[in-house]
Amino acid sequence: MLHLYDTVTRDVRELKMREPGKLGIYLCGPTVYGPPHLGHGRATLVYDILRRYMEWCGVRVRLVSNITDIDDKIIDRANRENRPWTEITHKCETVWFEAMNALGVLRPTDVPHATEYVEQMVQMIGELMAGDSAYATDDGVYLDISSVPDYGLLAHQNLDDMLSGGGDREVLGAAQKRHPADFALWKFSKPSEPSWPSPWGEGRPGWHSECVVMSLQLLGEGFDLHCGGADLRFPHHENERAQAVALGKTFAQHWMHNGFVVDIEGEKMSKSLGNVTNLVDLVQHYDPRAYRMLLLQTHYRSPVKVGQDNIDSSVKSLANLDGFADRMAKADLPTKSADTEVLAKFREVMDNDIDTPNAMAIIFDTVRRANIAIESGDTEVCAELATAVHEMCNALGLVLRSGDD
Repeated sequence: MLHLYDTVTRDVRELKMREPGKLGIYLCGPTVYGPPHLGHGRATLVYDILRRYMEWCGVRVRLVSNITDIDDKIIDRANRENRPWTEITHKCETVWFEAMNALGVLRPTDVPHATEYVEQMVQMIGELMAGDSAYATDDGVYLDISSVPDYGLLAHQNLDDMLSGGGDREVLGAAQKRHPADFALWKFSKPSEPSWPSPWGEGRPGWHSECVVMSLQLLGEGFDLHCGGADLRFPHHENERAQAVALGKTFAQHWMHNGFVVDIEGEKMSKSLGNVTNLVDLVQHYDPRAYRMLLLQTHYRSPVKVGQDNIDSSVKSLANLDGFADRMAKADLPTKSADTEVLAKFREVMDNDIDTPNAMAIIFDTVRRANIAIESGDTEVCAELATAVHEMCNALGLVLRSGDD
């Protein structure tokens, strides 16, 4: 039974499924205004590993991961480059999925685009207005956070602290707001900006309104798991949840956040900081499997440093596993099921908050034991161990290549 750290309760607890054997996951996807960086790659790989492991365990997973294809940053780039905003989003989405394919990330079950759900967003905002949880100003419609009694549940901070560290998205401004932390549900458009009709005026949805609508539309109330990078915990996920609570709806039952990718100095990598390592360049210059290998050897909640040394180390680790796969493919081994004790240990560590570093330690130890077995002529034991290695690697999405591949 899988146990995961829950950001709300701040402990590792059982991941309970609304329907036994079926897991519904919402993962906040990219805002398509530029090339993906390593932080994007980490988030998608972490949850790809989770998905693959759960499917390996026999669970039917529905993973919904959106595309934010309308946003201030998209509009800003379109204005700077004098290009249609849709040209930017289409191109960047193509680049995104090319990079994900190179990394071996499975395509989400559903890939909703924000622009496809604007009508539903307008409807939701109207319900919030009708319940006096939202109000209009000269520049848009805002959620009144005082209507959400447990606002701040995800951040585990008082409001003043949250306002001083609001992440990449601005939460202050607008003199007509009732409270500085009230956030935009609908933004009135300026001339020549993309816009949609609403009862309050032409405009576009706020970022926080997009994901709450798409997740509830596709997964329903009380869905199992909401995921994303640690930087999304506040304000984005907090504000998603606030809208659902204000509507009286049950939102995600479990919250999972992965740690940052940091540079050698320990600073978080993001487009906004300007110290980006482009994910596209990484997969073009290195075996794309190396990034998965690097992340598997770091717990998903811990920061991970990415540099030449640890990428090279991951490439060497892959070469060792590929060499093992090649040796086993060429050996005259009998067909055997995987060693059950090895798989039981693997499941034990994976069920403990997706402990991939210890899972990889089990894989490498099993490789060592299989090599000893074949050198001693014990082909049956070797075959059981080799099969276990392949099964565990498959569960993690780590494809091994023999000389014939």
